[in-house]
Amino acid sequence: MDKLRLFLATMVLALLAVAAAYALDALPKAPPVPRDNPMTPAKVELGKKLYFDPRLSSTGTVSCNTCHDVRKAGDDGLPVSVGVEGKKGTRSAPTVWNAAFLSVQFWDGRSPNLEDQAKGPIINPVEMGMPDHAAMLRKVTEIPAYVEEFRQVFGGDDPVTVDNVVRATAAYERTPLTPNSPFDRFKAGDKAALSAQAKRGMKLVETVGCITCHSGPVFAGPALPEGQGFYMKFPTMAGTPYDTTYRLSADPGRYEVTKNEDDRSMWRVAQWRNIARTAPYFHNGSVPALDEAVRVMARTQLGRDLKPDEVADIVAFLEALTGEFPVQTVPQLPGMEENDTTK
Repeated sequence: MDKLRLFLATMVLALLAVAAAYALDALPKAPPVPRDNPMTPAKVELGKKLYFDPRLSSTGTVSCNTCHDVRKAGDDGLPVSVGVEGKKGTRSAPTVWNAAFLSVQFWDGRSPNLEDQAKGPIINPVEMGMPDHAAMLRKVTEIPAYVEEFRQVFGGDDPVTVDNVVRATAAYERTPLTPNSPFDRFKAGDKAALSAQAKRGMKLVETVGCITCHSGPVFAGPALPEGQGFYMKFPTMAGTPYDTTYRLSADPGRYEVTKNEDDRSMWRVAQWRNIARTAPYFHNGSVPALDEAVRVMARTQLGRDLKPDEVADIVAFLEALTGEFPVQTVPQLPGMEENDTTK
């Protein structure tokens, strides 16, 4: 255990120097946009309709927004999401808010961008349950208003393709951003934007070592090129009471993608922005409260048992990362006179 503690201390000190250049960044005004999928208002609006449309699922009851609700905190507030026919997944739904700043998608980083990510849930048997992408395309092409909208956005004789569906969906997914958090206002020069407690918490996340991983514009690691993920082992200290209680090691993480033993229990670092609104926490949604999540991380990642006042200060800082949520309205879906806003 002493050797492990020494290793962790050395790792923290070494990485702090690197992370410091990226840590505590204000949210940029706009996310990176790939050259092969430029954003236009028409494409974003089409993507929004696809995002909200439950007809893209096998049962007609599940949309992207079902599990990643943009009218809330961008997730569903459940430990694990519920898909078609009441089927449950094994991981918590990450928020879509500010996901455009992540260099890889999903907890295990299996998708390099939002376009690739958008392909997965449609044919996942537990999520939207379509047998294949062709079945989804048939549903879309059966709706004349959709076909015309695709033609206006993408042109061509056959505009309804899988690639165009995910391009439009990803274009919309780059729009849910939460600017102007108390922390962002503080970074812009408003020194009164953070409470004294939040300022103490900000100092603590630096000195304790949290920013070794949680740096960059969304506190999910430094800004990296698309497809290059920032991963950390979680839990670093396996076998602790927290690990046992919350089953943190039960899921092999990125190992399921690479089959490389070095990737067992490796995860894309989760973002901190709006974390006060995205409970429950961690990949399996096993921790219901933010203060407990702070204690778990300090112990399992850094070997620290924080004092109650330290936990409270860090929570205050994390709460100051909650930004402004622009109002998201449910679009009028093509071919539907009325929309079910519960989808």
